[in-house]
Amino acid sequence: MSIDVSNITHSIQLAVAPVFFLTGVAGMIGAVAGRLARIIDRGRVLEDRMMASKDEDYVQRSLLELNFLRRRGRLANLCIGLLTLCGALIALTIILLFVGQTTKTEIDATSWSLAAMFSFGMGVVSFVSALCCFMVETMMATQLLNFHPLRQPAKVPEAAPVAAASSPAPAARISAADPGRQDGFMPQV
Repeated sequence: MSIDVSNITHSIQLAVAPVFFLTGVAGMIGAVAGRLARIIDRGRVLEDRMMASKDEDYVQRSLLELNFLRRRGRLANLCIGLLTLCGALIALTIILLFVGQTTKTEIDATSWSLAAMFSFGMGVVSFVSALCCFMVETMMATQLLNFHPLRQPAKVPEAAPVAAASSPAPAARISAADPGRQDGFMPQV
């Protein structure tokens, strides 16, 4: 039994090409996992503050935001699941390409190539679906932002004495704006 080195080399080169796609998938999984971690951290902080608060209005706003965070978390989980499926399909494509190139008969090679093409196509569909989930989750995250202060005309601050500049003004502004608020969330209904 002789081994055709050039056929093996070509098979490895063909099978390794989708590995670059796997690198992109791994990067996306890392990015979405980071976003999911931030969603979870925000949810935990919000739950702790909500449990400690006696303000009923704040509790209602917190429940609204927690519901919103749950929907974002589900989208991020779906995105990670689709990216994982994509990675598995691309890995399967690599295996199918390698096996298809190293088979002896033309019929077997064609079958393996068709299976590899289908696997790669489904991987791309899974990746595009994950990108859509990522886009929707990102758009949902920006809905939490409150740009209400930007809609008001800017006021020019008067010349303040030097001693007032060292006082804790940011805390006073937050409590003066909304005394019941413990964070910057203003839910958009």
